[in-house]
Amino acid sequence: MSTAKFITELDAHEVFVFGSNAAGAHGAGAARTAYEKFGAVWGDGHGHHGQSYAIDTMSGFDELAAEVSRFCTYAATRSELTFLVTEVGCGIAGYAPEQVAPLFVGAPGNVELPESFERVIRSRT
Repeated sequence: MSTAKFITELDAHEVFVFGSNAAGAHGAGAARTAYEKFGAVWGDGHGHHGQSYAIDTMSGFDELAAEVSRFCTYAATRSELTFLVTEVGCGIAGYAPEQVAPLFVGAPGNVELPESFERVIRSRT
């Protein structure tokens, strides 16, 4: 299942997954939304806080891949939650959905990807 283009509110069991930087300076885009609305912590650019989950997209592609792997492992342990993934890495980090989406292949069923990622994954199977 894919997520809506813009997420402005969450149900109690939903978590907003966004791209961040290692320093957790959530100043713009989805990171700002996560900070202002969903409990992201300024100064922490990794992991689950409130109804948000930060993935470092700004420390190179290898780190992004490692962060996505850690996220998928975490999501698998939290089956009571639904993780709504934004187009992580496809804004200021400068990656294309074609680069990032394959990192989510095999994500647990409680992870909902943006349509752009779903399209890439479908085209490769």
